[in-house]
Amino acid sequence: MTDRRPMILWFRRDLRLSDQQAVASAASSGRPVIPLHILDETMGGAARWWLHHSLAGLHRDIAALGNRLVLRRGPATEVIAGLIAETGAEAIAFNRSPDPAVAASDEALARRLRQAGIEVITSDGGLLFEPGGIRTGTGQRFRVFTPFWRACRAAPPPAWPLPAPEALPAPSTPVAGDKLDDWCLLPTAPDWARGFAPCWQPGEAGARARLAAFIRHDLRDYGARRDRPDLQATSRLSPHLAFGEISPGQVWHAAHHALARDPARSTGVERFLSELGWREFSYHLLAAEPEMPRRPLRPEFARFPTLRDDTALRAWQRGLTGYPIVDAGMRELWQTGWMHNRVRMVAASFLIKDLLLPWTEGLAWFADTLVDHDVASNAASWQWVAGCGADAAPFFRIFNPTLQSRKFDPAGAYIRRFVPELARLPDELIHAPAADPDRAARHGVVLGRDYPAPIVDHDAARQRALAALASLKQENAA
Repeated sequence: MTDRRPMILWFRRDLRLSDQQAVASAASSGRPVIPLHILDETMGGAARWWLHHSLAGLHRDIAALGNRLVLRRGPATEVIAGLIAETGAEAIAFNRSPDPAVAASDEALARRLRQAGIEVITSDGGLLFEPGGIRTGTGQRFRVFTPFWRACRAAPPPAWPLPAPEALPAPSTPVAGDKLDDWCLLPTAPDWARGFAPCWQPGEAGARARLAAFIRHDLRDYGARRDRPDLQATSRLSPHLAFGEISPGQVWHAAHHALARDPARSTGVERFLSELGWREFSYHLLAAEPEMPRRPLRPEFARFPTLRDDTALRAWQRGLTGYPIVDAGMRELWQTGWMHNRVRMVAASFLIKDLLLPWTEGLAWFADTLVDHDVASNAASWQWVAGCGADAAPFFRIFNPTLQSRKFDPAGAYIRRFVPELARLPDELIHAPAADPDRAARHGVVLGRDYPAPIVDHDAARQRALAALASLKQENAA
């Protein structure tokens, strides 16, 4: 084996060894393998924290197979060309990116390498279905989620997950790489990520454990409990999926296996799988509309009359809006790198409709602060709330944050956890202390001193947002 020239195995946002066709191809090639990861310099701060720990886990897993992960930074084309020149590698295997902006550079790289005589093996490893592979009966792309997901459910299921290889032979001469600590992915002064570690176990082993725990404890009642931020009822698999520590196919088959063992889980399984479906739909949209993270899919919304208010934006980012459910969500995001999905919708609606700020401001903040940031899901979800995307909620559907809080956090447990200065308030007042400031003060919460007064009046802000929508319609009709 050592007389053969090596193969590069390029890990990207697919930081696992199981259910990876690229890994299987490299392991079975008969060549020495050079596992490689190239730093994505555009990654947000919270995602960089996750990446550090995920790469450390992948390094340990690869070491157990008798090899080592090579870390390099720089433009991928230059790094790979340099590594080929260094090692005499004759082949490379990697997963295609579902992001069309990255896919275009992938195709150019593969073409250049093949012209140079390098064997290039690519595969899809991040989605259940190839982007654009699910189409209507007339061959068109879907623009509405429900029929899209119905077509996905009718399509052949994803292949059974591949096992991790038993060995990954290393080149006879070790290949130099960066030290992970030298990448400085972890914050230090201040360490704003100190609350992340108790919440998460990045890496493939952590992903498997999280999936198993979810299926064992929460899958059956997922449909009924998923909207409750005060309960630990969601899968919390999103960062593991975002970094490819587990594949959607593995999740799919695990859920179906659980359903086969216990048919009473059917409602929970279907609701849970539809969340995988939204991720698929988001990439399906992105493949058709590569500008989705920057421009509304409904072009008439490009002229929506938003405001510029840096003070309000900062209050929203810091969780100081005076609306407890919004503030709890924004503080959960800052403290843990994640936010419950129901609260994401409430916080997004507040930014876009109560504050009348551009949805792209929220998208950018989430991109920097979410450990599970995913370019397609983030853009599709913000456009959904803003009413400017495909199959979006109508703009005039404006969440009342107080009503949402009372419905989904009825005893205020979620608010008490992340907005502790309100913990002394009774259940009926904690959702809207400004409704009775004198009573709040008797419980030790003085608005403007202990907790902010609301930065906008929701009812007035709702009318302002509807007026902005009406002006947009008039402009488009003119």
